[in-house]
Amino acid sequence: MVVSYVGRIRPADLKQSREELNTLLADLRPGFHLLVDLSQLESMGLECRAELGRNMDLFSQAGMARVVRVIPDPTKDMGLNILGVFHYRNHPEIITCCTVTEGIEKLFV
Repeated sequence: MVVSYVGRIRPADLKQSREELNTLLADLRPGFHLLVDLSQLESMGLECRAELGRNMDLFSQAGMARVVRVIPDPTKDMGLNILGVFHYRNHPEIITCCTVTEGIEKLFV
């Protein structure tokens, strides 16, 4: 599964996309890998943390085994590792990369 954040993301954007996310997750088997692409992200404020956490809960409940994050600009991390501690109850493998190409390679290692 691939989730891309493009432009300026607000809590309402994350909340609005949750129904589609639930539909996509229903088709995946436990053990799936997730690529989170922040390479086109302009901004996502701290007010998005609660909604991000809810999405992380969904990924965890669906049985995600690995999350590969593409974060070319470390200032746009938003505390994802800290959020993951509280929301990834199944403790998936977490890999952070600088490029999408590297991220895609890490999905299948």
